[in-house]
Amino acid sequence: MRSLTNIYIFACAFTFTLWYNIQPTVENEFIANYSSRLLTSVPKNIPVHTEVLDLSHNRISGISISEFIYLSDLQVLNLSHNVITVLDFGVLVFNENLEYLDISHNNILEVCCLTLTYLRHLDLSFNKFIALPICQEFGNMFHLEYLGLSATMIRRSDFRYIKHLQLHTVFLTLGNFSLYEPQSLTALNTSSLHIAFAENQNFSFPLLYDAMSTSENLKIVNLIYTLSYKDFPSPPLMLLKKIKTTAIMLDTVDLQWAIILQIFLLIWYSPMEHLTVRNLTFRGPLGDLREYEFLPLLNSLEQLISFDGSMKVLTLEHVRNKIYYFNQEVLYRQFSEMNIASLTIYDAYMPHMLCPSRTSSFQYLNFSHNALTDELFQNCGTLIDLKILALKRNKFESLSKVSFMTSHMKSLKYLDMSNNLLRHDGADVQCQWAESLTELDLSSNQLADAVFECLPVNIKKLDLENNQISRVPKQMADLKSLEELNLASNRLADLPGCSGFPSLQFLNIEMNSILIPSADFFGSCPRVRELQGGHNPFKCSCELQAFIRLERQAGGRLFGWPSAYVCEYPEGLRGTELKDFHLSELACNTTLLLVTALLLTLVLVAVVAFLCLYLDVPWYVRMMWQWTQTKRRARHNQPREQETVLQFHAFISYSERDALWVKNELIPNLEKGEGCVQLCQHERNFIPGKSIVENIINCIEKSYKSIFVLSPNFVQSEWCHYELYFAHHKLFSENSNSLILILLEPIPPYIIPARYHKLKALMAKRTYLEWPKERSKHALFWANLRAAIHINLPISIEANEEQCDVTYASSIS
Repeated sequence: MRSLTNIYIFACAFTFTLWYNIQPTVENEFIANYSSRLLTSVPKNIPVHTEVLDLSHNRISGISISEFIYLSDLQVLNLSHNVITVLDFGVLVFNENLEYLDISHNNILEVCCLTLTYLRHLDLSFNKFIALPICQEFGNMFHLEYLGLSATMIRRSDFRYIKHLQLHTVFLTLGNFSLYEPQSLTALNTSSLHIAFAENQNFSFPLLYDAMSTSENLKIVNLIYTLSYKDFPSPPLMLLKKIKTTAIMLDTVDLQWAIILQIFLLIWYSPMEHLTVRNLTFRGPLGDLREYEFLPLLNSLEQLISFDGSMKVLTLEHVRNKIYYFNQEVLYRQFSEMNIASLTIYDAYMPHMLCPSRTSSFQYLNFSHNALTDELFQNCGTLIDLKILALKRNKFESLSKVSFMTSHMKSLKYLDMSNNLLRHDGADVQCQWAESLTELDLSSNQLADAVFECLPVNIKKLDLENNQISRVPKQMADLKSLEELNLASNRLADLPGCSGFPSLQFLNIEMNSILIPSADFFGSCPRVRELQGGHNPFKCSCELQAFIRLERQAGGRLFGWPSAYVCEYPEGLRGTELKDFHLSELACNTTLLLVTALLLTLVLVAVVAFLCLYLDVPWYVRMMWQWTQTKRRARHNQPREQETVLQFHAFISYSERDALWVKNELIPNLEKGEGCVQLCQHERNFIPGKSIVENIINCIEKSYKSIFVLSPNFVQSEWCHYELYFAHHKLFSENSNSLILILLEPIPPYIIPARYHKLKALMAKRTYLEWPKERSKHALFWANLRAAIHINLPISIEANEEQCDVTYASSIS
């Protein structure tokens, strides 16, 4: 035996699948959805094990046994909103497990019955039956709980086959209703009865009276009566003893005022406890309503209100008044004096409500969506039992007046003042709230920062969403009991502290103007269990890193993380979730950045200094300076038109320790004999009075070649290094091939100083002449050296030869 809960689960299942594709849902092999696919017949490919089959909203005109015979597991079948004209229950004879069958909103005129043993829900409403389609076989459906029917007439005998069934809900749609035999409905045994008349059709008052005597819960839709109220029969007094209904809902009511009063009188004197009227329009009778006719009705209403009956809850929603010329204050007085626990007048354009003249029994008042103003309940001390007051969407403007309105409501717990025009400017305006008030909704008003000067001291839950608050003042009265605070959709630029809210547990600051939230929020608000801070225009920068780290420490207390926390600025990061935004510690710590930069600078300076010392950069700088100074003096001392003339074949650079080889070997072999070579030697060719550097530069510039005699002694000589430097400079400045290297003795690389990198480079890249130890190779050596030096100097041969003799003589002397 399956429970009613399973039936409801199946019903929900096919409701959720109404918009799927024509193929059965792939998520669940037991649910097949073919709704809204313009089908004209039942598909042939329905899975065999289908339990829920939805064929609604198609164009199916008929069904046959062959289409369902193999669906032995079928439990829910929805064929609503098709064009079926004849229904034969025999089609489902092999579907023994069927529990839910909906064939509403078709064109069915005729039914062929068969007992469906396990059926719990059967809906035949909104069809074209003339008489109620209740077959004798229905009496054997002992599991039936919901029955939906439609007809244009109801007779006493229609329910004889099902009067023994314990039904939960009966739904009757009565389109073009023409006949009702009194006492017909009383044969039903149901706890809920729902009757829907057709629009623009007069309802049957005997049916209404019988409906009240049939079920505990009654709902009637389209209660309309267009005839004169004088033709409306008064309810019989005996009816009051027969009424079973305790909760009644009247939806879409359009009646004359007199008829409404008669129905209300009946309900008020009955055992009913809950009355709900939605979409109520009351008007005068056909023709003008005279004052002498209207006053007795008001007197009846006054008697009704003063009656201490069973009514506990009265709800009037979407009320439209088409009578404009009577004193509405009389009506307000009757409402205020009602002896009930709950009163709702919603969306009635009500501009005022009077304070009860005596201690009221109201515990719940809902006057939302009206036109009430600050004058409501001022100095009203009779609502001492009121616990909940809802005044949403009215025209209240002064928060202080609202506070004084509540000051006499000793039991008030909850107040809804949302969607009004409330302001509070401070300026020494006093506020006085009910001490019992613990929940206050002030959302969607025009409140600014001063609102925190006018709040109930014992408030626990406060809603200030969608106002104009830019900050929470530090100098404010402590709200020691406040646990929930909603500040969403305001103008806050930072998270508020909890200095004034020591008990705060829930805070909502979504959709504000917070760029960089404070990272110490949870430190100042240790009791906060949930913070809703998403949907703000976060600026992803170094300052935000602390807040991102806060999320890791919060332990899930940031509601909506990470999807609701997204970068808005800068533009290049817009749309990036905060969890994906990262910056290095160095980029965000100014002190660390300065210390790092300073350390790098010091290291760089140290490295540069080391390299300068290691590569002897100061020496090179000093040499460059001396060279430039020498060149500058040479330009000033010589005429501009005079050009430098080569006077020597070669300038010799050598160490004094190698002077013996130079004087005994090099000079004699180059300056004697044919094609004598004129050499420049510092001992004989330096000009007295000039600096050594200037003499070196002049000799190098006046010589065609520069010969460097390399040996371990050479690399130890400072002046040899000078001469090599200036010769190398000439090599690059004049793009000439003027260097000749003679390796007198092998030089181990480790004894070459680091600053002699030019010497290392020259020995690695240029060919040098190595002095042979074997005498047999000396002739070849000198020949190669002469060939490297050979050039015709711009002086006469005789002078050159004479000079050679003099030079050689001086060298051997």
